Amino acid sequence: MIIDQLSIFLNNAVGRITEVTSTLSEAGVNLKAFTLSESSDFGILRIITDNNEKAVEVLKANYFAVNVTKVVYMELGDTPGALYNSIQKVSDAGVSIEYMYAFSTGDAASVVIRTEDIERCNALIEEV
Repeated sequence: MIIDQLSIFLNNAVGRITEVTSTLSEAGVNLKAFTLSESSDFGILRIITDNNEKAVEVLKANYFAVNVTKVVYMELGDTPGALYNSIQKVSDAGVSIEYMYAFSTGDAASVVIRTEDIERCNALIEEV
């Protein structure tokens, strides 16, 4: 399925992630997934929440740079080869994956994929 992901641009400074999580917590927004990437000068905190609209509102009100992007979200069984079986079709179709992240809880695994062709990627994965 296609969902919204928030990308928050942060300068590399102690406490910046704490500021984001504090802001969201005070607004009653729950984080569902996140990943953090960084360079020497800044980081990008990518998050999925239970209320992205509210998250964007409170983050922007607190002067955070936030961008909303579409990503493909899928749930898989937490078994060997489950991810391979799902993304093999994407790769075989020539759809490039820009980045992805995943997490596993018990018998289920959740995967988030960003690609230039979100609609096609989603359609290919739904066929599996």
